[in-house]
Amino acid sequence: MAKIKVLMVDDEERFRVTTSKILDRKGFDTILAASGEEALEKMVENPDVVILDVKMGGLDGHETLKLIKAKNPDTPVIMLTGHGGVPSAKKAYDTGAFDYLAKPCDVDLLGVKIKDAHDYATKVGYIEKLAIDIMIPLERYTQIPLDSTVRDAIKELEKAMRHLMATDRLMDTGHRSVVVINLDGSVAGLLSPLDLIDAVRPRYLSAPKPSMADSLQYSAMFWQGLFTSRVREIMDSPVRDFMTEHIPVIDAQANLMDVANTMVTLPARRMLVQSDNTDVGVVREQELFYEIAKIISAG
Repeated sequence: MAKIKVLMVDDEERFRVTTSKILDRKGFDTILAASGEEALEKMVENPDVVILDVKMGGLDGHETLKLIKAKNPDTPVIMLTGHGGVPSAKKAYDTGAFDYLAKPCDVDLLGVKIKDAHDYATKVGYIEKLAIDIMIPLERYTQIPLDSTVRDAIKELEKAMRHLMATDRLMDTGHRSVVVINLDGSVAGLLSPLDLIDAVRPRYLSAPKPSMADSLQYSAMFWQGLFTSRVREIMDSPVRDFMTEHIPVIDAQANLMDVANTMVTLPARRMLVQSDNTDVGVVREQELFYEIAKIISAG
């Protein structure tokens, strides 16, 4: 298997030489350039991946990136800097950078990023989906106004399920949850099965327990019939009392790793997808699971 050819562009000689030696030991074929101008000359050697420092004399990294992308749009470029921030990273991303790493950078991480960039560039025709590509559009959800009751929500869900069964479209597409809509058409919240199940539980079950933890009122032996009575008690209550109101938001153009990372770190099992500050859909953990399955199946 041919080595991945890497063009390392950095005006700090010690960093440039040291990093290139380590990359060579890791199995890469490294070409060196001490400036943006020299990097443009070395592009005739057709590197597979370019590692480009942002802050350099003469042509800086951003200017060099723009010129590289103008002539070699398919060559992935990883920006590397000790002076950047979010604005610089966004500028690089908008110009077409594959990634943006801070110096000092762990060389093992850099090696992984180089391989990722090469894999991305050589898989012709493969374009990873974005949040907007895997989300469930809002119009495919059952929607109810904010002033609706739990009874209204259940009726609308039943109606939607009957339609799905009649059209042979009974799939896991989010119809078990209800989208609650504000007067202006924006999403006020989501009413999920778990929200309703939690609403049925008596409030004292989630309140601090008395010192006598085995108090009879907490004993399940006395709960026969309680579920039914609680359902009847809440059925004419407004959905706003039980819905999940603060739904995490992700941009429609977010990549799948951004979606996955946000879900895990929040944590959140579903997120509202927005495009230009307008609610357009919902992405759930199921959608990411399906994408994992598709990628594995495709090999």
